[in-house]
Amino acid sequence: MDYKTQGVCSRSIHFEVVDNKLTNVSFLGGCSGNARGLSSLLEGMDIDQVIERLDGIKCGPRPTSCPDQLARALKQYKETM
Repeated sequence: MDYKTQGVCSRSIHFEVVDNKLTNVSFLGGCSGNARGLSSLLEGMDIDQVIERLDGIKCGPRPTSCPDQLARALKQYKETM
């Protein structure tokens, strides 16, 4: 799935879900090191756990963050399943 982010430095997030596990996460734009680190840490994690851990995280004064945007993307994915 490709998700167009809002309110953060990254422009979009690509990910796949296999057996309710997150895989192949990549961020387009944003902080490269943080995005790659986050992607690596989340590889193979249950998407419900990812949502629980990342939902609501803010970036400085912004009301959202790249991790929060991934949680939102996963919620949207679940709605379309």
